[in-house]
Amino acid sequence: MIQTRSLRFAYPSGAALTFADLDAPQGATVLLRGNSGSGKSTWLALAAGLLTATAGEFVLAGQPLSALPQSARDAWRGRNVGFLPQQLHLSSALTVQRNLELAFYATGLPVDHAAVARSLEVLGVAGLAQRFPSQLSGGQAQRVALARATLMKPKVILADEPTASLDDDAAQASLALLRETAKQCGATLVIATHDRRVLDALPDAIVHAIGAGAGAGAAP
Repeated sequence: MIQTRSLRFAYPSGAALTFADLDAPQGATVLLRGNSGSGKSTWLALAAGLLTATAGEFVLAGQPLSALPQSARDAWRGRNVGFLPQQLHLSSALTVQRNLELAFYATGLPVDHAAVARSLEVLGVAGLAQRFPSQLSGGQAQRVALARATLMKPKVILADEPTASLDDDAAQASLALLRETAKQCGATLVIATHDRRVLDALPDAIVHAIGAGAGAGAAP
C-alpha cells in the first residue's frame, strides 16, 4: 500500500513541489500523470527513499519513510522496492548475472544464485546471463533491468517513463510485462508517465496527477 499526506519537497535552488494526497491499496496500479518536468521523478525518488520529504508523510508498504534513518534506507529499499529508472543503469563492466547479483550486495545479503537464475527465467532472458549490457537490445536490457528490480520480490515496483522511447507494439508489451511481473510479486505498481498510451492501456489504474494542476511547482 501507499499513503501520502501533505507531501512536499523543496530543492536547494528554492523550487518547491507540493503533492496531492494518495491512498493506494497493496497490489494496485498507480499512474503518476504529468508533463515532463512536473515532478514525477521527484515523487518516485521520495518513494524510493532516495530523497527525503521536506514536509508531510510518505508510507510505503506499511513503512513510514521518515522513521527510517538514512543509514537504514538502502537495505530497506533493496528488500522492499523495485526501481526501474528511465535510464536503466546496468553496469557495462558486468555481465547480466553479475548485474543482478549487485542487488544482494546492496541489502547486505549473501548472493542467492538460484534466485538470480529464476528471475532471469521468469523474464525470458535466462540465455543472456553471461552477456554484457552492450550486447543486449533495448527490449532485452529492459527485461534484465526488470529482473533486477523484482529479484527480491518487492512490495512496490516503481517505473519511470517505461514507454517513452518505445513504439506502440513495444510499449504494449512492456506494460503487459510490468503488470504481470507486479502481479506475480503481489506488488503495488507505480508508473510515472506522460504517455497517453499508458493511460489507455491501463484503464483500471489509479491516476494520480503531478504538476501545476495538482498544486506542484516545476521541478528544476
